[in-house]
Order: sequence, then structure tokens, then C-alpha cells
Amino acid sequence: MRVMILAAGSTVPAIAERRGDFDRWIREKTGDAWTGTWAFHDLRTLAPLPAPRDADAFVITGSSSSVTERAPWMLRAEELVRGIDHAGVWLLGICFGHQMIAQALGGEVKKNPRGREIGTVRLQRLADDALFAGLPRSFDVNATHVDSVATLPPHAELLATTVLDGASAFRVGPRVRAVQFHPEIDADVMRGYLRARAHLVESEGKDPRALLAAVHEGTRGRDVLRAFARMVT
Repeated sequence: MRVMILAAGSTVPAIAERRGDFDRWIREKTGDAWTGTWAFHDLRTLAPLPAPRDADAFVITGSSSSVTERAPWMLRAEELVRGIDHAGVWLLGICFGHQMIAQALGGEVKKNPRGREIGTVRLQRLADDALFAGLPRSFDVNATHVDSVATLPPHAELLATTVLDGASAFRVGPRVRAVQFHPEIDADVMRGYLRARAHLVESEGKDPRALLAAVHEGTRGRDVLRAFARMVT
């Protein structure tokens, strides 16, 4: 069995130098919950896209780009998302990937009117799902984003929210899942994002030092990735 990571962006260069990029973190945090193989495709290139059945599951990464840009590579990738959904293949979207799935399947993405969400945040589950197997109704995750899903796709079911985001996780049908937070980001990487974005956070009226102090090692994103791997298996 094979999971293909679809890269929609790259992390901050200073973080990448120390820790690698999104695809590495996804593999590392999933760990031995996935015993199959991994594949990789960069959605931003002109290389032919994989077919919807070229993997048993796909994971779309985060990105500093915005789905609202409607760049040509994004439109091509959204066609792939629709193909994966139609084929009934497992799909997980993370942050930008979460937004791309929403947009591709008939929802709408906008700049979050509540402002940037960054740091360790409390996720509140609204529904049961295998993606959250063994997790409490409320737990902490790491997040960094400016856009959010303003309108869910038709037939989507809302799974979780945070104080700043009303659509932090959703599902469409039996095999499509999307999470606005970053299950692959640990405390060290989260602190790196807060340091890199400190000037932006401060310009928006928030205290980056307080957000940095609130980051901790007890987030449960890793459990979400491992649960997705078990769902595919």
C-alpha cells in the first residue's frame, strides 16, 4: 500500500534548514502506524499529476500561498481532488490542503475575519470520527494560517472548531478528511513559526511572546496522523 504526499508549499527556510519540510514531518509523526510505502509529488510543478488511483491515500500539505489566488497549479490540483473524491480514495488535507479540498468540492475560502490563528490552540470536537479515535472531546493542536473555510462543501460534516476558526475539521463522505490545524507540527517547529512571523503577529495587535510561551509538547496532532494511517490500512 502507498500514501502519496502532495506538496502545496514549503516551510520557512530557517526551519527547513534544521528540521526538513512538511513531507518529512508527516512521515515522522505518522511513524509505525503506516507500514506501507510513501510517495511524493509537488503540485506546484508542471510535471503530470498523479492519477486518483496512483496511491491508496493522498495527503495535501500546507502552504504559505492562498487558495484564493486561483493560480493555474491550484486549479489543476483541485481537479485532482475532485477525481480522488469521485474515485473513493482516501484523502487528507492539512491547512492549505484543508482549504483546497473545501474549495474544490464546492465550498468557499476567505481571509479569516477573526484574524490570524497561530500557536498552540484548543480544538473542540463536535462529532465522532475515526480521525479522532481515542482523543478527548477537547485537545490542543498547533496551527498557523490566515485564510479559513467560510463555507463548507455540500454534504460536508463539520467535525471540530477552535475559538478563531469555525471549520477546523470536516469530512466529506467516507474517505475525505480535512483539518485546518497542522498535525505534523511539533512544539519546536511551532516556536520557529512564531519567531518567523513575530513581526506580522505584532502588527496585527497580538503578543507573539505570549503565544510563544503558550506552546507546549502535549499537542495531539501526531495521534490524528496515526489515526488516518490506520483508517487507510
